[in-house]
Amino acid sequence: MVIDSTRAYRPLWRCFRLLAPTFFGARSRAVYVYMVLMHLLITVLFPIHLLLGLLLPTTTPVQLFQNLTMSIVCLSCSLKHVMQIWQLPHMLEIETALRQLDDCVQSEEEHHYYQNTLQRRVSRFTRCIYATYTFVYVLNVPIAILTLLAEPRELLYEAWLPFDWRRGGLHYYLAFGYQYLSMVAECCQGLTNDIYTPLTLCNVSAHIHLFGIRMSRLGYSKTPEGQTNQQLRLYFEDFKLLMRVYQLTREVISPIQLIQIVFCGVSMCIIVSYMIFYVRDATSFFYHIVLLAVVCLQLFPSCYFASVVAEETDQLPYAVFSGNWYEQSRGYRRNVVIFTQLTLRLANRPMMAGGLITLNLNTFFATLKMAYSLFAVIARVKIN
Repeated sequence: MVIDSTRAYRPLWRCFRLLAPTFFGARSRAVYVYMVLMHLLITVLFPIHLLLGLLLPTTTPVQLFQNLTMSIVCLSCSLKHVMQIWQLPHMLEIETALRQLDDCVQSEEEHHYYQNTLQRRVSRFTRCIYATYTFVYVLNVPIAILTLLAEPRELLYEAWLPFDWRRGGLHYYLAFGYQYLSMVAECCQGLTNDIYTPLTLCNVSAHIHLFGIRMSRLGYSKTPEGQTNQQLRLYFEDFKLLMRVYQLTREVISPIQLIQIVFCGVSMCIIVSYMIFYVRDATSFFYHIVLLAVVCLQLFPSCYFASVVAEETDQLPYAVFSGNWYEQSRGYRRNVVIFTQLTLRLANRPMMAGGLITLNLNTFFATLKMAYSLFAVIARVKIN
């Protein structure tokens, strides 16, 4: 069986080749113009033009909540995308290291874990996220068509533009096309943001578990002690590589997840408030239910797999201790003690969001509580 932990990254790299082609070697003038225009008009100006639309005197309370939701979602997506582009060299190094760790898989038990646990986990959550984004894409098409055919003419979102799109003709279609294409590009950016972190955490947790399987079997085979010592030294090298992947993963996901946690809590609060106070038709209610599910899916897989990583790091010292060290030489036992102490360091360095918040399932539920608290404040103000 071919072991390839990086297979699920291939769709993401296709997106990155569209979003950052210069990083992959494209150096023509047209590519540079494309990069500048895309990131200036979409990554930077699109969230700004939505936020400025909140200050327009013609904005109604319904439009205010609707635009505020999309403004926060797009702003967080742009910030996470900038952080992710900045970390692309580390992301490539992580993928290279994962390939090297794949080559370390040996026994039938490890192959069984890879096929029945790692592959299933990756397949389940990636299919769920891809299906959700596909549904949102498909749902946006009829919404865009209905908005385009509506009278009087409207944009997808009330926003500030440097020209009067209400004059109709080219001005209106230019404004509408800009918003629609920007939404498509933002969804592409959001897809890379929402899949990369849980996918990497899932792979890291799996390789920690696979390494634990190898360590727990060490010393039981009827081989000379010299070969066992040599195998232990090779596992030291594997562990160094695993530690490097772990540290790079912490550095890559830390700022992205801090943005994710803060903006997901605020977004959920605003979406629920808008649904309760202003949504009256079934189509809008259904659309915002899906949007709420998308926001939750942005955070839950990362928190879940961060908890899995923490569980695997806690079990790793026990896996090292489960090997047949007690029948080996004194020098071998001393090396195992040192090895166990090194594995204990991982448990004291959990995955963090911005270096401030420990990333785990408790963080997800704390974010839900934060969203509910904000909603309670809005509801009280609305009632009063």
